Amino acid sequence: MGPVAMDNGDLHAQIEAILIVAEEPVTPALLGTILGCHPDQAEAACQKLAADYEAQSRGFILARIAGGYRFQSAPEHTEQVERYLLEGTSTRISPAGLETLAVIAYKQPVSRAQVAEIRGVSSEGPIRTLRRWGLIEETGRSDGPGQAVLYGTTIDFLERLGMNSLGDLPPLEDFVPSDDVVESLEKKLRGAAVDT
Repeated sequence: MGPVAMDNGDLHAQIEAILIVAEEPVTPALLGTILGCHPDQAEAACQKLAADYEAQSRGFILARIAGGYRFQSAPEHTEQVERYLLEGTSTRISPAGLETLAVIAYKQPVSRAQVAEIRGVSSEGPIRTLRRWGLIEETGRSDGPGQAVLYGTTIDFLERLGMNSLGDLPPLEDFVPSDDVVESLEKKLRGAAVDT
């Protein structure tokens, strides 16, 4: 017997009950399997719940994250939530860790040597820390000599950044200076080199 149509009120309540205890985002397919409904019906119910919570200006939202749905705090309360979570803790990602994570996020799959080449310094420590925190993982091995380990980001990375997929990363072009700016900088640097 295949999935059946369910009463929306019951379906909404059942989805809420599941998501409130879920530790990871729950996909519409899994919700459909658990609740005995079609995944499209579960998807539509999640979208309706998300819209309802937003319209009610709740302190939480139902977010589509990493291919599934989960409850998280509303973005307008980020400052208060961060203060709560960081109270008494000093664990923060270092600038080297942020650089390493950015390189891996945009260039994955990427080897440790490739990360070091892009950053210009060894990335052993940051990679070890990012792996321990579950933000990156081994995704395979290169075909080249030595078959270097390749790294990529994890589902936890997407969850922590509130993204559904890597396609949600801002375009890399947003962080690269335009050709005009690069040319202007080169001219200034050449002028400075001549003056010295």
